[in-house]
Amino acid sequence: MDQITYKIEQFEGPLDLLLTLVQKNKMKIEDIQISVICDQYMAYIESMQTMNIDISAEFIVTASELMYIKSKMLLPRVSEDDEDPREALASALLEYQRAKQASEKLSGMYSLYAGRFEKDTDEISPDRTYVADHNIELLSLAFMKVMSNIEETDEEATEKIRPLISRRTVSVREKVYSILRMLLIKGGSAKATDCFNGIRSRHELVATFMAVLEMLKTGRLQIKEDATNADGVLDLTENIYIELNHDKITVANGDEE
Repeated sequence: MDQITYKIEQFEGPLDLLLTLVQKNKMKIEDIQISVICDQYMAYIESMQTMNIDISAEFIVTASELMYIKSKMLLPRVSEDDEDPREALASALLEYQRAKQASEKLSGMYSLYAGRFEKDTDEISPDRTYVADHNIELLSLAFMKVMSNIEETDEEATEKIRPLISRRTVSVREKVYSILRMLLIKGGSAKATDCFNGIRSRHELVATFMAVLEMLKTGRLQIKEDATNADGVLDLTENIYIELNHDKITVANGDEE
């Protein structure tokens, strides 16, 4: 048999050494050849003594247990029902093997997940410090009672919405041409407030204001301060005024002026 050499740093205890010896000799834990394992274990202990390495008590205890099991195995068995002297050692080795395998698996998981942090839940816990809990059924009854008081028929709702959808829509483009016509009539200049005369609705007011801004942006119109008029004066730019005097203006509805 080849001589086996060991390093004490490789083993965390006697069970670790025994499991290594069993695996090296390709034995089943349930059927350990005690004589072989005991001899190799004692050779390891002797090598530790030769190197003047302090042997822990647990290694000595295990050595004595192996010697005891070996002696029991040499004695003839009185009956087949007698307990196998290796059973306790085999159970301990199996348990240690499972623990070692689990340790290796957990070690790999630790290397992957040890530096991670769990994200807090996004769920907002209810604030019970100010608003007290209410019964959902009571809230539902209160809501239905309010709805019954303001319930409207389809005809009533239609009557209320009809005036909103029946109003004529005024576009920004239409108001641009309306302002151009007004300025041409007034010789290319008019008070700023003249653009808003005759307005009947908020919708038309917004469209007119947007039209003035559009004309200022495109350079058709400019605003001048007037000492006699705090609102200012709107003037058509010279090129636009000359162009409009020679060409007809097409208004939004297709008519020409």
